[in-house]
Amino acid sequence: MHPLDSTTTAEHRVLQLEEALNEAAQINAELQSRDALKTQFLANISHDLRTPLTAIITHAEILRDGILGPLSEKQRDSVASIIGGGRQLLEAVGEILTYARGAANQLTVSPSEFHIAAVVAQVAALNEPLMVKKGLSVSVDVTPGVPSLVADREQVTHVVSNLLGNAIAFTPSGGRVWVAVTATNERGTTHVQVEVGDTGIGIAPEHHDLVFREFAQVDPSPSRRHHGTGLGLTIARRLVELNGGRIWLDSQLGEGSRFFFALPVGDPR
Repeated sequence: MHPLDSTTTAEHRVLQLEEALNEAAQINAELQSRDALKTQFLANISHDLRTPLTAIITHAEILRDGILGPLSEKQRDSVASIIGGGRQLLEAVGEILTYARGAANQLTVSPSEFHIAAVVAQVAALNEPLMVKKGLSVSVDVTPGVPSLVADREQVTHVVSNLLGNAIAFTPSGGRVWVAVTATNERGTTHVQVEVGDTGIGIAPEHHDLVFREFAQVDPSPSRRHHGTGLGLTIARRLVELNGGRIWLDSQLGEGSRFFFALPVGDPR
C-alpha cells in the first residue's frame, strides 16, 4: 500500500471515530434531558396529588369523629377504610416525591443535634396501634451512653419509620419485631448503629442487593401479598448516605430480617 493511501485510511478512521463519539455524546445528552424531564414530572405530579389526597383524608376523619353527625358501625368501618387507603396512597406519593428530589439532587441535609432514642420512641409509638392489631410483640433496646447525633433528624426519622414499617408488614401475626441502638467504632470514628429486626418471611441472600434498587420488588407478581412503590429502601439508603452513613442487612429466607444503618457522630456536611 502506498504511504499516502495508508495516511488517508487512518484519517478516514479518525473521522469515523469522531463522528461516532459525537453521535454518542448527542444520544447521551438526549437521554439525560429525558431523564431530567421524567424526574421533574414525577416531582410535579406527586406534589399535585398530595393536596387532594390530604383533603380526602381530612374530610373522612371529620366523618369518623362524628362532627357532621353520628355514623352507624358499618359507616364507621367504611370511613376507616377510606382513611387507611388514603394514608397508604399519601405515603406512596411521598416516597415518589422524595425519590424524584433525590434523583434531581434536590435533597439537602439540615443537621441538628438529637438523641436517636427519642426518634425510635416516636416511630415506635406511631406504629403501636398497627403492631397491637397484628398481635406483634416489640422491644426497643438503647444501650446506655449512646452519644447524640448531628444529622438531619427528619431524614433519620424517615429511615427508622421505613425499616420498622417493613418489619411490621412482613411479619405474620404473633411474631416479634425489635429495634436496638448501640455505639460502634468504625475506622477510629464513633458511629450510632440502629438495628431493626423481625421474625418475618426473610429475604434470600441473592436478593439482598435487589431490595435497595429503585423500583425493585423481590416478588414482582401482581398477586404478591405486600404492595408498594419499590422505593422505600432505595430512599432509605440515599438518606443514610446523605448523612454520611451506610445501610445493610442480614437475612435468610424464612428466618426473618435484620436491617442495620450506622451514622457517624458528627456533622455530615
